[in-house]
Amino acid sequence: MDYYTDRNNRVFLSGTIVGNAEFSHEVYGEGFYEMKVSVLRLSGQADVLPVTISERLIADKNLKTGSTLNAFGQFRSYNKLVDGKSKLLLTVFVRELFDDMAGRNPNNIVLSGYLCKPPVYRTTPFSREIADLLVAVNRSYNKSDYIPCIAWGRNARYVKNLAVGERIALSGRIQSREYQKKFSETDVRVLTAYEVSVGKLAACENAEHFDLDGEFGIVSPAPHLFGAVKEQF
Repeated sequence: MDYYTDRNNRVFLSGTIVGNAEFSHEVYGEGFYEMKVSVLRLSGQADVLPVTISERLIADKNLKTGSTLNAFGQFRSYNKLVDGKSKLLLTVFVRELFDDMAGRNPNNIVLSGYLCKPPVYRTTPFSREIADLLVAVNRSYNKSDYIPCIAWGRNARYVKNLAVGERIALSGRIQSREYQKKFSETDVRVLTAYEVSVGKLAACENAEHFDLDGEFGIVSPAPHLFGAVKEQF
């Protein structure tokens, strides 16, 4: 068990299942399923997010289209071969389900990791400041997740001057975003990107003594979850 690295990546999610669970793969005899969960923003717009969940967690649950999913877990990345090319895919890996998450932010993530690419800073035609960043987040078993994030306003101005390899911590929400990609003159597809929209961000030089809970006011609903779990990718 690595308590510290497991605390680097925490997600609270509460939303509506859209589409039934589909079998994904098996690890050490344990099956994992994928589904999409729609989470409402305060604006009324919804983020439709990919979720991976163990058969062990859903064995006694009646999870189907239209059901509410209340979950705690981690936002993870993995590489998959798509059309002959390696593609970075993202999913919320569920570690625990809850019957009720009343009063909690339905879409909340805390990350602590390292900048692994130079931030890309830009302004919109309406002078809104944006910075794209890729954060490498360590987890147990010497693995890392690579999480794309987007910062706005003063957070964008702050992060644009940070160097590759610098340790940062952030909180926000996971969002889905549709975009068009042109594969040929006649093949234009609508794809979906997933990223963390940053609400709060801080640099943390001495990572081991950086108080994520104190800095962002987020506490795990179940401390026992920070233990060894089977890795599905």
